Amino acid sequence: MPSLRHRPLTAVFFLSPWIIGLVVFLLGPIIASLCLSFTHYDGIGSAEFTGLANYIEMLQDKTLVASLKVTLIFAIISLPLGSMIALAMAILLNQKVKGRSFYRSCLYLPSVVPIVASSVAWIWIFKGDASGLINQFLAIFHIQGPLWLGDPHWALPALIIMSFWSLGNPMLIYLAGLQNIPESLYESAEIDGATELEKFIHITLPILSPTIFFNVVIGIIQVFQYFVPAYVMTSGGPQNSTMFYSLYTYQTAFDDFRMGYASSLAWLLFIIVLAASSMAFYSSKKLVHYS
Repeated sequence: MPSLRHRPLTAVFFLSPWIIGLVVFLLGPIIASLCLSFTHYDGIGSAEFTGLANYIEMLQDKTLVASLKVTLIFAIISLPLGSMIALAMAILLNQKVKGRSFYRSCLYLPSVVPIVASSVAWIWIFKGDASGLINQFLAIFHIQGPLWLGDPHWALPALIIMSFWSLGNPMLIYLAGLQNIPESLYESAEIDGATELEKFIHITLPILSPTIFFNVVIGIIQVFQYFVPAYVMTSGGPQNSTMFYSLYTYQTAFDDFRMGYASSLAWLLFIIVLAASSMAFYSSKKLVHYS
């Protein structure tokens, strides 16, 4: 047994792999990006200090404004709808029906599929010609399907529809929350003559509100970092209609080799996500019932 004075050193020794990983792969890049945000840096040569020039340039960047608009529209539509769909699926899967485990596996399976593979599959589904799966279905009803990913008006709605494909993780969290609600509460409500809707409003939602809040906060972080499907399926087009903020930051850094400006964009995203999350926490004081 090590002596008492050697125990802190022993603890640091065993924690050193995690500490090294934290400093090298998390804290180090964060500090480096903050420093680079005040420079002009192409990723190859030396960084040139420019002060607040990158942040001042943001005020005149029309593509930045367009990417923020696309991201906000996506967040406003996909986040609440996705939460409602995930909750509805969890409620259905919480019913006592035969084959419930099979249904749960089927609905969770899309979340296991790699996002790049899913994006490639959805490219075929959203093909604008007659070979596209959705357009084939619409043709049955003699409806001319749109170009989807090739149309500036339909590309973003297509990605919003695709976002509902992998709701397995929030659904699973909702399902765990539903299973923690005491059955006796529903039985007491039935004795008092409560309808299914009244039980849902007065029992399910209040008790499930911490779970809903958790999924909303995680969803806020995810929607503002939406990247892979837009990168694989549209590359921000057509006409910047799917130019998400994270995609624009990536293209600025690795296509235009403007690492300094991309770092400033990343810090602006951090401020936006922090502000949105803070608003969610502030509103949760009246809406979330932890008791």
